[in-house]
Amino acid sequence: MDNTNQKKALINSEIALFLRGLIIGKVLTLMVIGGLLWWLLKPNLLSRNSVNSSPNQNFKTVSSTTSSFQTVADVPTASFNYGGSTAWASIRQLVDSQIQSDRPELQLRYVDPVNASPGSSSGIRMLLDGKLDFAQSSRPLTDEEQAMAKERGFTLEQRQVGMDGIAVVVNPSLKVSGLTVDQLQQIYLGKITNWNQVGGPNLPITPLSQRPEDADTVIFPSNSDLKGQTLGSNVQYVYSTTEAVRQLSKIPGGVYYGSARSVVPQCSVKALPLGQTAGQLIPPYREPMVSPEQCPRQRNQLNTEAIKNGSYPIIANLFVIIKQNKGREQKIGDAYTNLLLTDQGQRAIEQAGFVSVD
Repeated sequence: MDNTNQKKALINSEIALFLRGLIIGKVLTLMVIGGLLWWLLKPNLLSRNSVNSSPNQNFKTVSSTTSSFQTVADVPTASFNYGGSTAWASIRQLVDSQIQSDRPELQLRYVDPVNASPGSSSGIRMLLDGKLDFAQSSRPLTDEEQAMAKERGFTLEQRQVGMDGIAVVVNPSLKVSGLTVDQLQQIYLGKITNWNQVGGPNLPITPLSQRPEDADTVIFPSNSDLKGQTLGSNVQYVYSTTEAVRQLSKIPGGVYYGSARSVVPQCSVKALPLGQTAGQLIPPYREPMVSPEQCPRQRNQLNTEAIKNGSYPIIANLFVIIKQNKGREQKIGDAYTNLLLTDQGQRAIEQAGFVSVD
């Protein structure tokens, strides 16, 4: 190769190196500029991201403002007497203990009735007599109770905090598919006396019940034509649901109605489906039913869905009964109700086996 060609090759090589260096330099420059731009625009990007994530942030904000026992104002600092419905037993055990743990300034003392069985009626009577500061009931107030309160210079208010059902239970050996509400009422009025009248075996019916004046739950609504009628002469009266369940295990033809939350999980009795008609029987338990042989390893659970949507035919609303006298009784009744109606209180009521009202 002559000198001229060597010089041309050398120049081309130098130009190639120069162009390569120029390109690399521009790439590096662009990378530096890009980095600087990212750094300068970072606050705006973060701001934009925070706007895009606002639904999650709002969810957290809502969660953080969930009402709890701690958020309730005007909770009095003192010791108060209360009592009433035996259906509320699990609430007193599980919910009230949480309330007093979170609000130690409030002390609640359960008081049993004297010479009467515990229940909604006896609790309301004790409230009227000044022996309780508020009462727990699994039935609405009656006109007679409201009239008695007015005679004594105050009124009574009922505030709903939960829901339960009224379940009918029988001896596990009894073969009957279920009852209508009318059949149940006729049994307790003494009009239906044998199970063969409702599709069961030829076996006399032995109805068990609390005395009407002490009743915890009712199957004759206040707006019913049957309200106030005398129960049949074959009705055997029991002190409590616990006694009724114990008796049913010994009486093949026995029947009892009470708080679904209290009786449905029991191993020694069987809950019957109920309906407004024979073709629409709804079980008070979640299906499939747990047999007595499987209990207590498994227990029947309350059919909360049917109670909440109203398809179960006999609902028992849970009320706090408050004395409206502008005194300490009204203050504690209002505070206790407000505690139960918080998000925390409603969750606790569900944990106790009942249905919330939210």
